[in-house]
Amino acid sequence: MATFLSASSSVRDEARAQLAAETARIRAETLALVAPLSAEDQQVQSMADASPTKWHLGHTTWFFETFVLAPNVPGFAPFDATFGYLFNSYYEAVGPRHPRPARGLLTRPPLARVLAWRRCFDEALAGFFETASDEAFARAAPMIELGLHHEEQHQELILMDALHLFSFNPLAPAYAAMPSSPATVSPAPHRWMGFAGGLIEIGHDGPGFAFDNEGPRHKVWIEDYALGDRLVTNGEFLEFVEAGGYENPLLWLADGWASVSSDSVRHPLYWRAQDGVWREFTLRGLEALDPARPVAHLSYFEADAYARFRGVRLPTEAEWENAAGSSVAAAHPPNLLEARTFAARAAPQGNGPRQLVGDLWEWTRTAYGAYPRFRPAEGAVGEYNGKFMSGQMVLRGGSFATPERHIRITYRNFFYPGQRWMFSGLRLADDA
Repeated sequence: MATFLSASSSVRDEARAQLAAETARIRAETLALVAPLSAEDQQVQSMADASPTKWHLGHTTWFFETFVLAPNVPGFAPFDATFGYLFNSYYEAVGPRHPRPARGLLTRPPLARVLAWRRCFDEALAGFFETASDEAFARAAPMIELGLHHEEQHQELILMDALHLFSFNPLAPAYAAMPSSPATVSPAPHRWMGFAGGLIEIGHDGPGFAFDNEGPRHKVWIEDYALGDRLVTNGEFLEFVEAGGYENPLLWLADGWASVSSDSVRHPLYWRAQDGVWREFTLRGLEALDPARPVAHLSYFEADAYARFRGVRLPTEAEWENAAGSSVAAAHPPNLLEARTFAARAAPQGNGPRQLVGDLWEWTRTAYGAYPRFRPAEGAVGEYNGKFMSGQMVLRGGSFATPERHIRITYRNFFYPGQRWMFSGLRLADDA
């Protein structure tokens, strides 16, 4: 805040204009992503972990309204006082909320009213950018930036949840119909890349946005290790399936074995065997299983079992970040949301680590916890990350549904080990 206020008026005006433009762009991107979905598509909730698209649209607006305008605009009145209860996610300090598993029952307010709320709020926020004092803008700007990254998270969640919903429809609808393309004849060969161990530093430190759980930057000791130069493919994972990997308890952690046994899981989430042929349900519809594309929608348990099947392991998040920070890793353009592929792509030919950023989130063997000296943010937004540091595992790298602006090599995503509707895959690691 002090730096902003001490800058020249022209610099302050430019910073304000840039943030206003970025806000408008990201809010418009959300609407572009939901455009292929009907009002009926946006109402339904397919499971407790997912949310209706309509709820995502309301929640992201509620976040800005609650944490940006309400504290910084004197006399601010919410669009509808009942929406705080309906669209709060998990912020206990803000107040009570509608139960998460029942979000699909919220047929009221209708989608049209939620969209009207978004338009009304966007106009109010644009007015704030134009009329707020320098002091008020300096207070609000960090929370606006957090709100933008929060909305980008929900852009990916919208696609995750829509795919899960469509997977139950016998018509196998496509979110984004794409021209059919021939399967890759053969994947790029899997190679091991060696990395030297030692005392390294990981975590965010420096300019630019980062979530609080990405820091502080700190030292970590790692041993020499090897990392696969690309993600594991469908064809490679099919070997695990056909070898009876899902029926071999020696490959599974106890909780993982209990999970696949009780649910009779025998293949990745969206694989389907029809007339002896494997197909995969994606945002592009039901497609032939491409052996060269990365295997997706794996739980941590599945990723760990596959690594054991190959006699190796998953990387730690420190190993992953160390590899992703190498200059050679940045040589391959990432497959992120802006590419509009709506699926992970086969690894490009080339040397060095590939697919470290984009395509699929990569499971690590690191439990999600606090870095040394971590302190959650003050106030209700401190609930954003810190209170979830129990029982989950870290994923790194982003996916084809992650906005380019949103991803960093220090980014720590996290999910429970049994979840698999997210865009998750795996990369193998081994001791040197």
